[in-house]
Amino acid sequence: MAVPTPGGRPFVVDAGLETEMVFNFGFELPEFAAFPFLETDEGLQFFVAYYQGFADIAKAASAALALVTPTWRANADWGARIGYDAAGLDRINRAAVALLNAKRHSLSDLDQIIVCGAIGPRGDGYAVGEIPDIDEAARYHRAQIESFAVAGADSVEAMTITNANEAAGIVQAANRVGIPVGISFTVEVDGRLPDGSTLQDAVTRVDQVGEVAYFGINFAYPDHILPGLTEGIWLARIASLRPNASSKSHAELDESDELDAGNVDDLSRGVQQIRAALPNVSIVGGCCGTNHEHVARLWNIA
Repeated sequence: MAVPTPGGRPFVVDAGLETEMVFNFGFELPEFAAFPFLETDEGLQFFVAYYQGFADIAKAASAALALVTPTWRANADWGARIGYDAAGLDRINRAAVALLNAKRHSLSDLDQIIVCGAIGPRGDGYAVGEIPDIDEAARYHRAQIESFAVAGADSVEAMTITNANEAAGIVQAANRVGIPVGISFTVEVDGRLPDGSTLQDAVTRVDQVGEVAYFGINFAYPDHILPGLTEGIWLARIASLRPNASSKSHAELDESDELDAGNVDDLSRGVQQIRAALPNVSIVGGCCGTNHEHVARLWNIA
């Protein structure tokens, strides 16, 4: 199964899963983690309907579909806070892939669907925390990547990554396991990663470490992404774009008790500006605060 590439076939991807569950469907997510609901009937029903909505958008847009597992928090540190040990995390990461593989097989009206295992940062996407050694990051993230590979995922993508070292470690681990990997960084309001580095530096550094299928940007509003898009051939490596609905900073969002769904028209205009600067973007969806309506608008579907 071919995975997305910069400038390749367009792929629809989902939106702000966790914010959708919390603010629009009333789920209480422990540590903002969606994955425990893979083990409840209520959660499974939600996930099936949620992903179906993006399949409908892909069909309307004549695009391929990327089904991304609800496992952004399913790593050792966050799992331990919720009561999941290594065996439990292996079980839940495999279950996530199995659910989406089953969903894939039910969608006979789409000709290309991939299942992608979602990896989140060891720390919090809102802040840098301690920057790991590359080898340390590779060891840490390998267990989750292996679970995805054994369960039959087509690829993995690390999202909301705050520094190049952790990204490089994830790339090393995925390369050793033998599964394609995408890396999506987040940026602050100035277009720089939370550790202060530029997108150009981060992409260039990680691209030298190993084989990366594509790079992306997520968990940031278009106005915050644009300042980081300096000229250079590195821009051609960015294929994935999943913006926030809100123009608030990470710190402001962290302190907010209410959902800021932003303005769909403003978000669409901002994404159009980004796509003009990033001609190889082929994977488009949303991040925090976005839902099916936002993603449909980004694909010009009323």
